[in-house]
Amino acid sequence: MALRRAANREDPLVRELTELVREGRALMMGLVRQELLSGVRTDSQFESLRSHLRAFPDISLEIADHEEAAAFFNKCRSQGVQGSTVDLLICAVAVRHQAAILTADGDFLHYARILSLTLHTPRVK
Repeated sequence: MALRRAANREDPLVRELTELVREGRALMMGLVRQELLSGVRTDSQFESLRSHLRAFPDISLEIADHEEAAAFFNKCRSQGVQGSTVDLLICAVAVRHQAAILTADGDFLHYARILSLTLHTPRVK
């Protein structure tokens, strides 16, 4: 949202992402980078976004992250919550790094009710 479209600077998520970047607290996974870059309409938008995202090194993934993501998938499904492979890998990596997830995707609210996952709430200013 904040990185792919013309963002409303007053949107709490956009403001919070900006602050997290300024504080050096934002993390990036290669899959998130790929998702953000996929579907960009023009080459110039793609290059601009790619340039901005290169400021963030990728978190290294481990075998255990993929195993934990599969366990999370099974746990969520057993409780009636269907999750995507990418979403649950994000959850597994966030849990390993003890990092909160800042997202506008409502699916993560469902995951957080089942998994030991922390969602980052924008600070009120």
